[in-house]
Amino acid sequence: MRGSTLLRRLVDFKPGEVAALLWSFSYFFCLLCSYYILRPLRDEMGIQGGVSNLQWVFSGTFIAMLLAVPLFGALAARLPRRRLLPLVYYFFIFNLLVFFLLLKSDIATAAVARAFFIWVSVFNLFVVSVFWSYMADLYNNEQARRLFGFIAAGGSAGAVIGPLVTASLARSLGVVNLLLVSAALLLLAIICIRALARWAVGEQPARAAHQDRPIGGGILGGVWLVLRSPYLLGICVYILLYTMLSTFLYFEQARIVADSFSDSASRTRLFALMDLGVNALTILGQVLVTARIIAHFGVSVTLALIPAAVALGFLALAAFPTLAVLVTFQIVRRAGNFAVARPTREILYTVVSREQKYKSKNFIDTVVYRGGDAISGWLYTGLAAAGMGLSAIALVAVPVALAWLYTGVALGREQETLRARGEQPTQLSSP
Repeated sequence: MRGSTLLRRLVDFKPGEVAALLWSFSYFFCLLCSYYILRPLRDEMGIQGGVSNLQWVFSGTFIAMLLAVPLFGALAARLPRRRLLPLVYYFFIFNLLVFFLLLKSDIATAAVARAFFIWVSVFNLFVVSVFWSYMADLYNNEQARRLFGFIAAGGSAGAVIGPLVTASLARSLGVVNLLLVSAALLLLAIICIRALARWAVGEQPARAAHQDRPIGGGILGGVWLVLRSPYLLGICVYILLYTMLSTFLYFEQARIVADSFSDSASRTRLFALMDLGVNALTILGQVLVTARIIAHFGVSVTLALIPAAVALGFLALAAFPTLAVLVTFQIVRRAGNFAVARPTREILYTVVSREQKYKSKNFIDTVVYRGGDAISGWLYTGLAAAGMGLSAIALVAVPVALAWLYTGVALGREQETLRARGEQPTQLSSP
């Protein structure tokens, strides 16, 4: 009873939602704890592969996404939800075991480092995209506005624990053995998926039966639906602008950190501590602030908050391109994105069809996202090759942030309109 009272102070849940809320929280906790155990190692692998080669690994990630999305589309068209989701996670568990054997065998060459960097980047986007597709499918629009902030906090809690595990056990347990811990957490995520499936059958049997049917459509159905929907194309623009700014800042981070530290251990420790700071702030925001901001300001204003902060951050970095400013800006930007922008962005998908929730969303979250990374990586390299320094490139990012802000406002208004109408932006089926 006391626990239920405390939970009600944090989130506005209704009767029958508690079990699903806690399983969803736990599901996202396991996913992001698994990822954040790997993230500091990924960032270190990126530096070991060569800072000058980062644009190549970003391009390699994009190509990997191009290969993975049609496979996921084929599976989503044919498999029911209860089989599709666990299969995705089993696949990544198998990959982790392969990398464990490679690294344990001391085949840690630059090529393996780059491959691991690419794999973790694909893994992160795919598992999180599938998670939020499931959430948008499981909960309706009204529930999403109340519950998504708290559910997202589950991921942030996992993201706090993940870096702590890496920072505290990397030396004693060994970095390679942490891959097995990450794999075990993915197994726990599968248990959460099965529990949510049972809840859906018990609480909403008719809807659960409908949602568990194979989605159907073509392998590239999600792509065609994006191209035929102005609303989804707007989300693509929003994602592209976000990734451009994130990539620019990531390259700035790589240059500043590489210049500031000469040894691998110090860089890995810094990355882990940054992750810890980001996620500690994020979880506080998601539990205490996110739902209140959305309820008070609506989706449109909420989507504009972080772009405004990013524009100011790049102005500060242009004036003072130092490690302290970089770390502060990166922590504030990422915490704001995870606590406010990301849960709000996922609400955009509650007004689209099931095929769009899984296939189109997966295409946007993976191919469009990493395509933006690849393009931005080469653009940054070109600007640097043209003689632009850190400050000049930071100034270039400011108008991009303002365009991102405008796109967020426009998307939020459209989502509010669609919500009020109780309509979907398109009922088209994929070819």
